[in-house]
Order: sequence, then structure tokens, then C-alpha cells
Amino acid sequence: MTTHRSSPLALTVLALLHYKPLHPYGLQRLVKAWGKDQVVNVGQRASLYRTIDRLQEAGLVAVRETERDQAYPERTVYEVTDAGRVVAREWLIEMLAVPKQEFPQFPAALSNLVMLDPQEIPEVLERRLRATEEQLAGLAATLAGGGQDGLPRVVLLETEYLHAVTRAEVEWLRAVIDDLRSGRLTWSVEQLMALGAAD
Repeated sequence: MTTHRSSPLALTVLALLHYKPLHPYGLQRLVKAWGKDQVVNVGQRASLYRTIDRLQEAGLVAVRETERDQAYPERTVYEVTDAGRVVAREWLIEMLAVPKQEFPQFPAALSNLVMLDPQEIPEVLERRLRATEEQLAGLAATLAGGGQDGLPRVVLLETEYLHAVTRAEVEWLRAVIDDLRSGRLTWSVEQLMALGAAD
């Protein structure tokens, strides 16, 4: 197994360079065009440059050429190395096969929900529900559009996955909001203090 540190962005860079050599701007454009920006953050070009530098230092990508064009600034074109192909395959198999403990913000916020009054939480969660329903509609539209455009299912699998997870979150949010509004889910400071005292 490789000792190089993996990341979703690093894997995506190596995967896209499998197709053809590209400069960072071309990589960023391709990530967005293929919808990979749903699963990797390329909003900050600086993080993309840092990732490419790290991959180059590790010998996983190399400079193919430097493009000079009067219309654009000088651009360095990168290509994946043989070592990069091997490492990308190892990372991909590892990421597909082994669940990783990740620490997203929403579960962390839920774990501290007791800081709020039970009566104010439904409104807060309803704001999230509306935003999540919008995300769900966008993902559904992407899936429908991809099918209409004749795209093979394999290039839409991450969107399929995000759609399923987002749909599950919408259903869960609706159930929790209903439990809060009906009083089935409630607590008091006294209950929480008693739990703390029991420890």
C-alpha cells in the first residue's frame, strides 16, 4: 500500500490526468464540466495548485510542457507518471472499499443541539430542510438531464449517491421536525443536569 497521503482532490487530479495532460486551469474547468465539483472542492485555485505541487514532489505527476500563448499567461501542463497511475488505483480501491470516519459539520452541530431550546429548533431545521430540498431537486435535474444527454450511468454515479443521501436527509429532517413539533422529542435542562450528575 502507498505511503502517499490521499485526498479526494488529489485522486481527482490523477484521474483526470489519466485522460490527457492538462494545465491547472484546464483541470479546474474539467472538474466543473464533469460535475466533479459536487464531490471535490476546486473553488479555490490555490488548493488545486498546492495539491499539484504535492503530487509533483511525490513523483506522481510531472511537467509535460510549458505553453506560451500571447493571449494567456504562461501555463504549465502536467501529466500523470507511471507511479501516479499505480497510486491513483490504490487510492481509488481504498476509498471505495473502506469506510472512513469523516467529521462533517451537521452531525457535529446535532451533537450539541441541547444548547438550544427545543421550541426554537424546528424553525432552524426547517431552514435546512428547505435548502436540502433545493439540493435534492438540483440533483434530480442533473440525473434527468444526464440520462437525456445519453451520458453513461458510470459518470453519474456520484450524483446518484448524493441524490440518495440527500433524499434520506430530507426524510429524516421531516421526521425530526415532526417529533419536535408534536412534543415526542423534548428535553429539559434539569434532565440534562441529572445525566451529568450521574456520571
